Amino acid sequence: MSTILEMRSITKEFPGVKALAGVDLDVTEREIHAICGENGAGKSTLMKVLSGVYPHGTYTGDIVFEGDTMRFGSINDSEDRGIVIIHQELALVPYLSVAENIFLGNETRNRFGLIDWNDANQRAAELLARVGLHENPTTPVSQLGVGKQQLIEIAKALSKKVKLLILDEPTAALNDTDSAHLLDLLRTLRAEGITCIIISHKLNEIADIADRTTIIRDGQTIETIDMADPASTQDRIIRGMVGRDIENRYPHRTPDIGDEVLRVEDWNVDHPTQAGRQIITDASFHVRAGEVVGIAGLMGAGRTELAMSIFGRSYGRNIRGKIFKDGKQIQVRDVAEAISHHIAYATEDRKQYGLNLLDDIRHNVSSAGLGKLSPNGWVNGNEELKVAEEYRESLNIKTPHVLVNVGKLSGGNQQKVVLSKWLYTDPDVLILDEPTRGIDVGAKYEIYTIINKMVAAGKAVIVISSELPELLGISDRVYTLAFGRITGEVPVADATQERLMELMTIERDQPLPTKELKS
Repeated sequence: MSTILEMRSITKEFPGVKALAGVDLDVTEREIHAICGENGAGKSTLMKVLSGVYPHGTYTGDIVFEGDTMRFGSINDSEDRGIVIIHQELALVPYLSVAENIFLGNETRNRFGLIDWNDANQRAAELLARVGLHENPTTPVSQLGVGKQQLIEIAKALSKKVKLLILDEPTAALNDTDSAHLLDLLRTLRAEGITCIIISHKLNEIADIADRTTIIRDGQTIETIDMADPASTQDRIIRGMVGRDIENRYPHRTPDIGDEVLRVEDWNVDHPTQAGRQIITDASFHVRAGEVVGIAGLMGAGRTELAMSIFGRSYGRNIRGKIFKDGKQIQVRDVAEAISHHIAYATEDRKQYGLNLLDDIRHNVSSAGLGKLSPNGWVNGNEELKVAEEYRESLNIKTPHVLVNVGKLSGGNQQKVVLSKWLYTDPDVLILDEPTRGIDVGAKYEIYTIINKMVAAGKAVIVISSELPELLGISDRVYTLAFGRITGEVPVADATQERLMELMTIERDQPLPTKELKS
């Protein structure tokens, strides 16, 4: 196969930061080429250079595509040559139809210059069938899940006669089924002659799908490896990404579990807008001081809804049940009351709900605990700055100072800011919803270390995760959830992925295995 793309000595600087320092990349026709690296290594920046998001003249180095030196001035220029990028944050308009999104900016027009909707819907249906999505093209995108929206983005790329498709963390927000379908689609596109570049932190997917993998660290190319080589193991990729061996992906912890801190009994939650639809049914669980409790469940099982409803009734209506803190029943009627009882919740969607991306680190860290900084009604700015700097250092947030805009940080560092925000409230119970989603193995290790420090200090931590190996690696006990019911409680010493999956897939009306329910 011939080379379709060469990127030579690409250097890109931002004020005070060299994001890329002489990166080289070559991609062969009809291959799936993976790019791996820690958060902030420069992967997405490199792809934005390639796709014209950062236009020619804002970087140094050469881009050679199909033998021609490219000088893309915009993303439209790269798309005209058949290079299409799908960003991690999907660029779909939720209130437009599937067909309208696919042809947005590239509309089909009749001889009168008007949009030909019949032709657009017909062509959209053909493109949807090509990506294996059987939806009506007139359906509003907002009615479809993230997995289907990802396929719509690919259909949109195919409408532009794509030759090189770039996908940035395409499976980060997908469940296992949707991820598998997407990877199968990439194999099909490869067979059809389309070259793909995929950025991903999921090393098992990289090992499964990629022909070659380029590793980037600190804005530099470390190596490109052939994934058919038996020596191209996940450990080798990790070593290249972080510059060292990680002997154990989950740091060792000797449990020192104390008294019960939080107990939830007979918790029931109805859907916030659909009357009569129950989301959580008779859920009961507990967590002790010094303990990490995992919650496992398939997408739609009710994990996030359970956590948010407990955290100040942030989700749902007609909520019934009891919450006990340190043995005494408490009322948690809103978020402020939850915080006053030293309960904290770090959301799975840090960009929308966890952070103010338009503000700096300082204000984000202090936002949930402003009462501690304003005893007289006025925020002590000097103390606020001092607190944020302390968390920047203790949690190793990679930035020169805390006045940096949070939106400019990598995903792993944004997650550390979210943790800082809630640690500053001094919680006794910290609920972490998908705390390592979309971050690399090195940053994950640091998050696990922070969790270990919390429980070593006597805090109670609840971790919701879609990754069963993660729950087995960091938890003391794991609760399973299916159709809004807690279906099992398993000590991690007795837990396997297979056993957890059995409990996670119990049908809605199936009797629960009482031997697994020990609380």
